[in-house]
Amino acid sequence: MRTNRDRLVMISVQGTVSNPEHTGRHSVSHDGEPFMVPGTGGITYNVRVGDSAFGWEVDHVEPGVSTLLDQKDRNSPQNRGYHFYACVGNEAKVVTGDAKGAKGVVTGHHGGAEHILIDFSEDVLDKLTLDDKFLIKGFGQGLKLLDYPDVHVYNLDPNLLEKMNVVEKNGELHVPVVAVVPPFLMGSGIGSTTMGTGDYDIMTADYDALKEYGLTGLRFGDLVYIQDHDNSYGRCYRKGAASIGVIIHSDCKLAGHGPGVTILMTCAKGILKPIISQDANIAKILKIGRFEEK
Repeated sequence: MRTNRDRLVMISVQGTVSNPEHTGRHSVSHDGEPFMVPGTGGITYNVRVGDSAFGWEVDHVEPGVSTLLDQKDRNSPQNRGYHFYACVGNEAKVVTGDAKGAKGVVTGHHGGAEHILIDFSEDVLDKLTLDDKFLIKGFGQGLKLLDYPDVHVYNLDPNLLEKMNVVEKNGELHVPVVAVVPPFLMGSGIGSTTMGTGDYDIMTADYDALKEYGLTGLRFGDLVYIQDHDNSYGRCYRKGAASIGVIIHSDCKLAGHGPGVTILMTCAKGILKPIISQDANIAKILKIGRFEEK
């Protein structure tokens, strides 16, 4: 597949661990039940990319290390820049502390929290502190598929794209994904125009619908195909469109929420097609998280 990767710039951005936050009060689930459980932020030791996105006693939990630039002002231009330049598949390096020099991989953007998620091996996670800093080689924004100008690519390292086994056939791109998500299940984040940052959620209040469409086994890092959703210039329903994304945070108890999806590819026309494969997970593709090479 021809791309413009030779014209892309690689730019450094640097962040730190985002301290976990909590109100200390109960929230109310989509079933009307009060809950008070862990959520976003911090260093998550026992939840990693490749693990199930369901079944944890959490809400919006993020695998690995949750990072940002400025905890006091998540919407500052500098924090937005950190969020924008870091792409899924980028190399991240620890530049402070006992784990200095260790390398990890960016696995997703989480909107609202404005976090960049990074996977490191277990021995590195044990050495990290909340004061550590991470240098990311931001590479991927501006990526184009030269023979498919109607396909928009966001947040995707070209090296990861080349490993995704996309098949070109009759003017279409057939992309390996774990599952097809029907358009009516997409919720929180619809309407956002910040395509180079953030995510949006697969709603999970209707468990029967999840079972019907084979979504109850989703894992962090799974690539999914969102039917009839166009993310070209904002997140919206458009008949015949399609988007490819990666699962980046866990199921959620709040109405309108569920596993988060960072968008990697999208097209308003019927060019993107799904190939169902249980191996379509970035942890497997990049040999990180639960599938890292020992």
